[in-house]
Amino acid sequence: MRWIHAAGRGLLVLLVLLAVGVVSGARTDRAASGDGRGPLTLATAGDLTGYLGPLLDGWNRTHPGEEVTLVELPDSADETRAQMITDLRDAGRGRFDVLNIDVSWTSEFAAGGWIRPLPRDRFPLDAFLPGVVDTATYDGLLYAVPYVTNAGLLLYRADVLDAEGVAPPRTWAELERAAKTLAPAHGLDGYAGQFLPYEGLTVNAAEAVYSAGGTILGDEGERVTVDSRAAREGIGFLARGVRDGWIPQEALTYKEEESKQAFQDGRLLFLRNWPYAYVAASAEGSAVAGKVGAVPLPGTSVLGGSNLAVAAHARHPDSAARLIAYLTSEPVQRQVLTRGALPPVRAALYDDPGLVRRFPYLPTLRESVLAAAPRPKSPRYDQVSLVVQAVVRDAMTGRQTPESAVRRLARELAAVSAR
Repeated sequence: MRWIHAAGRGLLVLLVLLAVGVVSGARTDRAASGDGRGPLTLATAGDLTGYLGPLLDGWNRTHPGEEVTLVELPDSADETRAQMITDLRDAGRGRFDVLNIDVSWTSEFAAGGWIRPLPRDRFPLDAFLPGVVDTATYDGLLYAVPYVTNAGLLLYRADVLDAEGVAPPRTWAELERAAKTLAPAHGLDGYAGQFLPYEGLTVNAAEAVYSAGGTILGDEGERVTVDSRAAREGIGFLARGVRDGWIPQEALTYKEEESKQAFQDGRLLFLRNWPYAYVAASAEGSAVAGKVGAVPLPGTSVLGGSNLAVAAHARHPDSAARLIAYLTSEPVQRQVLTRGALPPVRAALYDDPGLVRRFPYLPTLRESVLAAAPRPKSPRYDQVSLVVQAVVRDAMTGRQTPESAVRRLARELAAVSAR
């Protein structure tokens, strides 16, 4: 779907941006009436399912004078981040009031002074899944509000495991044994995640380190903690998989879509991916429909999802906060799931019998989210992620041993933290 919509969206985004540019001058002329309320612009990465427009139409119908204009930025996370930062740095003329940001960007945007701290009492934080609020804080303050969450799941060929009388793996060691022995016996590759050098590799590497009991950074990125036996074990797991062949060489080229397709085509025994991959693999037309199971990752998943933040230069901050409260209300969060197929942050929705019947992976996803951990927090997260990708890639391709890779990772992360 990402590739199907990309070309058409490029023209649409250009037209929307031009329109917003024309409107922004008028908005400046009628800027705040003194109560912090007025029209808003919401910036987000591309809305692949088209669910967000109808949600905002609901707001616009009931909030005259506080209408929201939606600006969809590119599908690429790196491009979206770059365009948001360009706008946020232009304090006098920035157009974006509310931003739908990746959970890993909160610390960077807060440390840069680009988004506003928010009062906790304006938002239903106690109704959210435990743990997700931590992704929206920096230096003890709330700088955003969780909007959607996510956690990795382990998809597996239930027909193969059932035929062998084997339960889904509860540890990475169990997964490794099955990937090495059962997969080739059934003509399958053993295991894949997202191992191309991009943010997905950072996520997979962090999960491997966390699952072994290690960490990467502490104290909001000011302390490097990765030089540990646990980190060597975690990165060694990934490197060993490629070396021994139960992680196929092709997996080094996988992002989410490629890895999903490999599993959906019936080429993998195990796959680490987000819940949407389970939906696609189970759908009519999939080569493995009716043969798929999903459980939480054997170790620790990294939290995914996005948070809603208010730009420091927002012209109508009260309206911005009211919009965020609306988008995180239970009725709207229900639509985030049913219309957008995105995991909501409201805990009660995961126990709703009707939703569980429609989305049977919800209980498993809830368990995975509750056990998940944030990506390493740092005001220089983009640099941290690039370092992790480069070093772990070298370990997985055999250019470095896991031991030397971890030592290098510690040195390079210390250099990033010192900047």
